[in-house]
Amino acid sequence: MTEVLIKGGRIVTAVDDYDADILIRDGCIDTIAREITSETAILHDAAGLLVMPGGVDVHTHMEFDLGMAQTCDTYETGTRSAAFGGTTTIIDFALQKKGESPKQALDRRLALAEPQACVDYSFHIILTDVTPETLSELPDLINQDGISSFKMFMAYPGVLMVSDAEIFRSMRTVGSQGGMVTVHAENGEVIQVLIEEALAQGNTSPKYHALTRPRIMEAEATHRAIRLAELAEVPVYMVHLSAKEALDSIVEARDRGIPAFAETCPHYLFLTIEEYDRPGFEAAKYVMTPPLREHECQHALWRGLRFDDLQVVSTDHCPFCFNENPYGINRSKQLGRDNFEQIPNGAPGVELRIPLLFDGGVHGNKITLNRFVQLTATAPAKMFGLFPRKGTIAVGSDADLVLFDPTQVHTLSASTHHSNVDYSLYEGRSVTGKVKKVFLRGQLIVDGDQWLGSTGAGRFQKRSASGRVL
Repeated sequence: MTEVLIKGGRIVTAVDDYDADILIRDGCIDTIAREITSETAILHDAAGLLVMPGGVDVHTHMEFDLGMAQTCDTYETGTRSAAFGGTTTIIDFALQKKGESPKQALDRRLALAEPQACVDYSFHIILTDVTPETLSELPDLINQDGISSFKMFMAYPGVLMVSDAEIFRSMRTVGSQGGMVTVHAENGEVIQVLIEEALAQGNTSPKYHALTRPRIMEAEATHRAIRLAELAEVPVYMVHLSAKEALDSIVEARDRGIPAFAETCPHYLFLTIEEYDRPGFEAAKYVMTPPLREHECQHALWRGLRFDDLQVVSTDHCPFCFNENPYGINRSKQLGRDNFEQIPNGAPGVELRIPLLFDGGVHGNKITLNRFVQLTATAPAKMFGLFPRKGTIAVGSDADLVLFDPTQVHTLSASTHHSNVDYSLYEGRSVTGKVKKVFLRGQLIVDGDQWLGSTGAGRFQKRSASGRVL
């Protein structure tokens, strides 16, 4: 029986804040008490440190293949990077290709992730081919395979986008089994018109990615998705919400008692549309969907986090290198050097979510320490059927723990992160608060700058109902 003792730390959960010791046995939290002694346990001194539940990032894209472009992080490098940032569980995506069943999509991704993942993981299934056969598979995926969330796109016509009718049918089927549909909410058909007009006028530079995806088109799609979910009588979750007007739709729905939920991402909290004014092709580093927005949207998002109009902060870690080498043009932003529409949409961030949100949120007096834990660990675990196994510090929970120094100042840089991506959105930014040690089910996997984990040690997590508890 393996025992680990963490002594003298300040334990912080979504609701608690107290000093105590934690005894871990066989990967789970066995005892929490003011003073614990053990002659057999491996001892870790947490004096002066916060002890928090391991982060849960419910939106990542490791080894994501869109045909024309593929993300540059493997499941090994991406989950190791997550661990260094204090994240011990991710929910990634299994993309159903045309003519493929959702179950086949899941099996393909499981085979890819299982031998590589360094932290625990699950999947949302992206539905792109909604047929009667597809719908008939969903109950077993939810009840037998533990996949309780499915993503659908209102954007990217001809590639990922599905119709409102297909979204509605899926919502009713998924919701009847205790699952939840998550939605990429942008009006894809109108945006495509704006893209075609920009290109016809010779406007090919990266900034036109933002100019052709206006806030109002995110707001319109968000409102429409909520209305579909209201009719289907199921919860709905908006991914990577960026626009104030889209948030207004969430607030209005929740005020009416509709179970509408949403996440935002660090890049929308800390960066603005001004990044697209960078010279030359440099702005391509900031091409993600939705694009970065104006300062007023940042203020609205922070307010939404503070008052629970937004429930989760995820990363949408979708990394493409800026340079063509060493991973090739298909994993590089250079793919769209002559046409903004061809720039792979996505940005890195899985390693930086916790230090960024602590610095800007807690240290910046925008959210409380308990709310910080709620946003990064507890709410995502509850929302997607992982709680209380994940997302909290309690007897019986998995011993996924982060020892965090709330006073250490350090500088963010691509030279020190652990992702394959060759740039950082926050290069040179100084932040207060640093991950010191990370435990996955009681095993120390990160100790300062040292990697102690192992490839393939992450376990697939079957999940219960999504969107039902908060």
